[in-house]
Amino acid sequence: MTDKVKIDLLTKGKAPKKNDRETTPRSKQSKMNAARPPTGTFAWCALLILSTLIALFLFPDILVRNEIYDIGDIAERDIKASEDLLIENKDLTEKEREKAAKEVLSVYDFDRSASNVAQRMGEAFKAVRSHLSTGGPTQGEELGRELKKDGIPPEVSPSIDELEVLFFNILEIQPYGSLFEQLLELGFPVRVQETVTRALTRVFAKGVLGNREMLLNQIERGGIILHDIGSKKETTVTDANRFCDPAEAKSLIAELVRELAGGEDTGIMETSTALAQALVKPNLTFNQRETEARKDLARKAVKPSYYQIKKGEMIIREGERIGSEHILKLSAEMRLRNRLERIAPIPAMAILLGCLLLALHMLGFKGNRTTLVDKKTILFDGSLLFGIFLFMWSYSLIAEEAARGFIGILSSKTLLYAMPVACGSMLVAIFQGLRSAIAFSLAISVLSCILTGGSIEFFIYFLIPCLVASYGVRNCNERGILIKTGLFVGLVNVVLGLSVMTILGSSNSLEPLLVAASAFVGGVLSGVIAAGLIPLIEMAFGFTTDIKLLELASLDQPLLRELMVRAPGSYHHSVIISNMVEATAKAVNANPLLAKVSAYYHDMGKMKKPLYFIENQKGGENRHEKLAPSMSALILISHVKEGVELAKEYKLGREIIDIIQQHHGTSLISYFYHKAKERMVAKGVKSSEINEEDFRYPGPKPQTKEAGLVMLADMVEASSRSLKDPTPARIQGMVQKIINKAFSDGQLDECELTLKDLHEIAKSFNTTLSGIFHQRVEYPEADTVQKTPKRARNGNTHQIQTENHRAEEPADKTETGNGLKRLGLS
Repeated sequence: MTDKVKIDLLTKGKAPKKNDRETTPRSKQSKMNAARPPTGTFAWCALLILSTLIALFLFPDILVRNEIYDIGDIAERDIKASEDLLIENKDLTEKEREKAAKEVLSVYDFDRSASNVAQRMGEAFKAVRSHLSTGGPTQGEELGRELKKDGIPPEVSPSIDELEVLFFNILEIQPYGSLFEQLLELGFPVRVQETVTRALTRVFAKGVLGNREMLLNQIERGGIILHDIGSKKETTVTDANRFCDPAEAKSLIAELVRELAGGEDTGIMETSTALAQALVKPNLTFNQRETEARKDLARKAVKPSYYQIKKGEMIIREGERIGSEHILKLSAEMRLRNRLERIAPIPAMAILLGCLLLALHMLGFKGNRTTLVDKKTILFDGSLLFGIFLFMWSYSLIAEEAARGFIGILSSKTLLYAMPVACGSMLVAIFQGLRSAIAFSLAISVLSCILTGGSIEFFIYFLIPCLVASYGVRNCNERGILIKTGLFVGLVNVVLGLSVMTILGSSNSLEPLLVAASAFVGGVLSGVIAAGLIPLIEMAFGFTTDIKLLELASLDQPLLRELMVRAPGSYHHSVIISNMVEATAKAVNANPLLAKVSAYYHDMGKMKKPLYFIENQKGGENRHEKLAPSMSALILISHVKEGVELAKEYKLGREIIDIIQQHHGTSLISYFYHKAKERMVAKGVKSSEINEEDFRYPGPKPQTKEAGLVMLADMVEASSRSLKDPTPARIQGMVQKIINKAFSDGQLDECELTLKDLHEIAKSFNTTLSGIFHQRVEYPEADTVQKTPKRARNGNTHQIQTENHRAEEPADKTETGNGLKRLGLS
């Protein structure tokens, strides 16, 4: 349906084809200028700087110089744990290790053979008997070898003393009284050797220890480990009575020898007992080396003991004396800060924030065609976001300090409810609209949530008041609205704050009252702060608010007074247009105040050359008659540029400047264009050599609904002056033609006016113009002379265009009626 209507309008409009016209250089350039993002590099740089700065403030400990403290020093400031810390408790770890070492059982080496005492005794007896006997050469060779070991030449027969030395050396004991003489008298009998061997074997199997007291102490700790040297087996012994000391071993040997001798000769028994007792020595010895090695292994097996410090936990407070435990915690904290990987969160957080801000920028500004994104806009948004973030960051620190003075009554979280975060959303809604404010609210709520510990409850608490505040000031045209909105936001804060407090839990009975008071104060402060910052922002960034528009709407403004004096016709024309757009703007969801004020100032450029425009001529000479059409066109076009310069000089604001620049779009000055073609034909030159673009306004085309309204009202009001008999039907036909012409010419392609909006605009324009040109009662006067106004041929662009269109009117009213139906008019 819509496509069909548009095709009909284009077909009936008899304007040049849109595709053909847009191939001309200036039209293409105008369209490119309107669509090209003017601040790409600046926006990326601003995004990088802003996200990096916020990331640095989110990790402030990285930039703080580490303090060096000794035991006994006084802390200069509060120090909190920047991350969860596991700190080794060295004292406890050492105690655990010592405990593990003490639990290790002592290792005793158990030598059942007592260093092969039986073998050595057999060799000693054999060596002496071989010398005393007349044995064969084999025995003599063995004795020689033994004597040679002891330094006795084999060719010399050993004496008795030498044999004694040899005997005891083989047994590895000191000479024992007259024992050798006794054995020599007995002839070193085999019976003595066997009895001693058996007795010693039984005693050594029981275990002979050297220090019973030490053994008892070690057994009291849980026993000992008995390591059998021969079998390599280990057993745990907890009974010290199973062992005997050397004295007990000698007594036991005496009993064993009597038992084993079995009534033998007393001399043999005494000699056997004496020899066995001489050979008794401890075969159960403490292996200190092995025991210490096992204790070391037990110490190493004990894992270090740690105590945990949570992130944000206070390590030491300002003014507190440093102790050994503080030194331990501070050392861990400083080591954490000194690690290179601590820098990693900054670029990571900067990337996350950059992606968030970029997404919200695309949602809030790139998708909003009514908001022009330039350097001032980007600078304002970045400065406001960082300023509010910095304020919240400082506020959170101050809240912690303030809460210390009211320990048990007031907590730092309670004071967080009073943060006036919503003031930022108010400012963005006032200067850039509701959609941009919603994106800003999301960004500032995320940052607030991070600053308060990442709680989703606080995210909701900050987001909803921001959205409510943005909606409340969407049409702010007086400062009282800011205060009223702040009060309402305060009430919303109270409900949300009590809900969050209930979820998180309260620490005392007064907390609900304190939370409600803080939340309400936060909402009121948002409105007060926003009201105070608006004038400063207007001056700093040149923004135009509804409040400023109301000031500019005063007809006592110097610029309007000058326009009224120098160009009264243009002034009257502007006032009528302002009434037309104000009555229409609300119907098409545009800003009525912006449209009205822009209409006041849209033709200010005509003050430079007022007599070149018909509305300012009082029946005098038409100055365009002496000018070439191209020069006349340049003069008409120049009033747009001169109007922009005046608007900048008087600091009317970007929105009004844009509408002044766009209120003619790229429309054709048809009167002088056709006049130039006629002159070329008269000179015998082809009219096709006339460049149509030289007779078009430079544009750009209207980018907003307000700019489109001003354009249509300007064209309609100018054309209405040429109506001979302005009846409602004629006004409707004229309005339909003008809107049809602008639509067919593509002047409304880049603004958001829809066909439905055009229908509403036509209805409103008809109503307004019908009221202006209403029928009056004619009073008969004899001297009254009716005069028919002449059609002017001068520099009034819109009137000239109307005359050209009048020449193209159909003979009947069928076409006009069809056109009215296409726009929804009856």
